[in-house]
Amino acid sequence: MAVVLDHVVPFGRTLREYERIFDLSRVSLSTPILGVADGPASFNAEWTAQGGQVVSLDPIYELTGAVIEQRFLAVVDGIIQQVEATPDDWVWETHGSPSGLRQQRELALHRFLADYDEGKRTGRYCTGSLPQLPFADRQFGLALCSHFLFLYSAFFDLDFHIQSLMAMLRVAREVQVFPLLTLARQPSPHLDSVLDYFRARPGLTVCLERTAYELQKGGHTRLRLIQI
Repeated sequence: MAVVLDHVVPFGRTLREYERIFDLSRVSLSTPILGVADGPASFNAEWTAQGGQVVSLDPIYELTGAVIEQRFLAVVDGIIQQVEATPDDWVWETHGSPSGLRQQRELALHRFLADYDEGKRTGRYCTGSLPQLPFADRQFGLALCSHFLFLYSAFFDLDFHIQSLMAMLRVAREVQVFPLLTLARQPSPHLDSVLDYFRARPGLTVCLERTAYELQKGGHTRLRLIQI
C-alpha cells in the first residue's frame, strides 16, 4: 500500500497539474467550470487570473485560511515520509522527487491562500460536498473532480459514487474524474459498476482516456462523461 490515510487530506494541485490531468488546452476560458473537492488547490486562482470562469466546491471552505493551512501542516510530513518509503510506487516525471512533490503542494497552498478570501467574497469558493450540489441545472460546461472520487473508495461506497456523478451531470454538460485508482494503487472496486451504470444510460458518452499526468504508478487514466 502506497499511502495510508484515515481521512480526506487537504492537499491541492496547481493549474499545471489540472492542465495535464484534464487536458484543459482544449477548454475555452469562457467555459464555466466547476471544481468539485478542489481543497486548497491553486487551480481556481490561476485559471481566474488568466480570465477563466471557475467555481470550486469543498466542505473545507467553511474554515478560515489559517485553519486550512494548519491542517495541511499537520499531515504533510507524514504523507511525504510514506511516499519516500515507497519509491517504486511513484512516477516522478512531473514532480521530480518527494521533495519536489512537497514543494508543489506548498506552492498550490500558498497561491490558494492568497486568493481565498477574495474568492470566497466573490463566490468562487463555495462550501458544500457531494452528492448535494447547490447549483442550477447545466450551470457549468465542465465539472472536474480531482483526487477524491475513486481515490477514497475505502471511505465512500458505490452508491455515493453514482449519486455524486449524477449530481455533477445535472449541473454540467461534461464531467471528468481523476484518478481511477485507490490510495493503495489498485483500480477502484466501484469503477466497473460505475461504468456499467453510466454506459446503460441513453444520451451519454462514457470514455476512459489516458492523461498526460501520472504520479501514482499506473494512475494515468481519467473518466470522462459527456452528455450528447
